[in-house]
Amino acid sequence: MLIRKAYKYKLKTNEVIDQKLSQMTGCCRFVWNKALGINLQRLESKQPLMWYHELAFWLTFWKKTDELSFLKECPSQSLQQTLMNQARAFKDAFNKNQPNKRIPRFKKKFRADSFCYPQGFKIENRRVFLPKLGWINFYKSREIEGTPKNITVKRDADGWSISIQVEIEVGKPKHSSKSVVGIDLGVKRFATLSTGKYFSSLNSFRRHENLLAKAQQKLARQEKQSNKWKKQKNEIRKIHQKIRNKRLDRLHWISSKVSKKHAITILEDLKIANMSKSSKGTKEAPGKNVKAKSGLNKSIIDQGWGMFVDLLRYKQTHMGGELILVNPQYTSQQCPNCLKTDARNRVSQSSFKCTGCEYQDNADLTGAKNILAAGLAVMACQANSIKSRQQEPVRIRKVVLP
Repeated sequence: MLIRKAYKYKLKTNEVIDQKLSQMTGCCRFVWNKALGINLQRLESKQPLMWYHELAFWLTFWKKTDELSFLKECPSQSLQQTLMNQARAFKDAFNKNQPNKRIPRFKKKFRADSFCYPQGFKIENRRVFLPKLGWINFYKSREIEGTPKNITVKRDADGWSISIQVEIEVGKPKHSSKSVVGIDLGVKRFATLSTGKYFSSLNSFRRHENLLAKAQQKLARQEKQSNKWKKQKNEIRKIHQKIRNKRLDRLHWISSKVSKKHAITILEDLKIANMSKSSKGTKEAPGKNVKAKSGLNKSIIDQGWGMFVDLLRYKQTHMGGELILVNPQYTSQQCPNCLKTDARNRVSQSSFKCTGCEYQDNADLTGAKNILAAGLAVMACQANSIKSRQQEPVRIRKVVLP
């Protein structure tokens, strides 16, 4: 089985390298925005889009002009990869199977600044060779396993980092455990397992919300584009990076704990974008409880449920486990004892009491048990379907001999 993974390291740079990296990200951002502007204009005039091969021809032409000759300072493969990424983004935008499809947007400076080297790089111990840049040292926190396929250079709030994507050929893994667990995701409790164990919520954004608000207020009182304004802007980026790193570290820790202990994990197929929609409404039809819903939306997004599902999926795949998503309908209202479904069963956010058999338990634990039962039912249906196909009798046609 072929698996892909990435190793991220921080680069050791100086002012000269920082300036060159900023110039390269600026070139890739310029090419993205210029190509996107052309295609958006063609969409408005109802003309066919220009795909990679057409835009690659124009990229060569742009480099030869005096006005855009600065594009030669950036590696050609990085600019071509930018056009490939945009072509993929447009295909995803018109793909009906994509749940969160949207038209690509223009890129801004200091917002996800990055560019990719699909080839031409070299890795030697604690340094990496990047075309147009040369050899650069990096902090090698762990060994690289597998065959490096590409390198992405990204600007962080505290410097530059590289992500090395590798491919590893491994045998088909077999999970060391045989247990099945259902998990209910929430706000007060991040994840409650059907075994009774639960992981509390980190609420990374909430913990730094006041610090971030004060930093933004300080920025608003300063003159735009001044040195102090730029310095304060970078401080805000560092706070956001700290929030993101703490959340990601927590999600990695929980997903590793669960995937190592349980072979099959069952979760709800939550539509997070729908759950976190604003209830503000319009002037003609204003929403209700807008402030309370806004606070709930902020807490939902702060949890990182979607990222947790993605982490759990790839970790279970690498360990030989499986992730199953079930319909979340009525999982918080159904009694696991008598199977009665009633909205009144959910007494409060944390309490569950059945109106039929008076079964009582924690609401999140009850939901996890219902999720487990729904997942086992899905597994049973899949097993019966496979078994029926395997046992289907072979139809023998009667042959009449002359």
